[in-house]
Amino acid sequence: MRYEAGRTPWDFGGVPAALRRFLSSHSAKDRTALIPGCGTGYEIEAFAQAGYAVTAIDFSPPAVARAQARLAPARAKQIVLGDFFTHAFTDASFDCIYERTFLCALPPDRWPQVAARFATLLKPDGLLVGFFYFGDKEEGPPYGLAPAEDARLLAEYFVLKDDQPVKDSLPLFAGRERWQVRQRKTKPI
Repeated sequence: MRYEAGRTPWDFGGVPAALRRFLSSHSAKDRTALIPGCGTGYEIEAFAQAGYAVTAIDFSPPAVARAQARLAPARAKQIVLGDFFTHAFTDASFDCIYERTFLCALPPDRWPQVAARFATLLKPDGLLVGFFYFGDKEEGPPYGLAPAEDARLLAEYFVLKDDQPVKDSLPLFAGRERWQVRQRKTKPI
């Protein structure tokens, strides 16, 4: 509904600076990336240009249509219309998963499922990178993480490698986003 109505205050309209910096220092020939809840998919091209074989998924037909319309036909085929939780991805098939407004769009009681699915889909030592929103839960979405809740949610599966404030957030997220890089633990889940 929101994509059809053009009410997408979470849509950055481009590639955030922190992701551009990450991709410039993590070129990835022969590596794979997953973008869950890809929305209009600006980041798909950025990952592809950095050498990643990108797969993006979103359950919203209007979002997928917008993303596909913006991309060249070969890239548009990399977008899956489907459910992140039930799509038949192969376990441990991605080197990197990019998080941007996917977690905070879901009710907090779903977050443990998100964390487990991220871990299942990432290769050992794979990277979970992206933007994590901290703030209130009562009026979501977006649903914000409480202080240290990200650690409690993700520590079973991931080691935090980088954590920085975000300077170019959208007004909806201003002052409440953090860029994080987490590495998948190598021990079995």
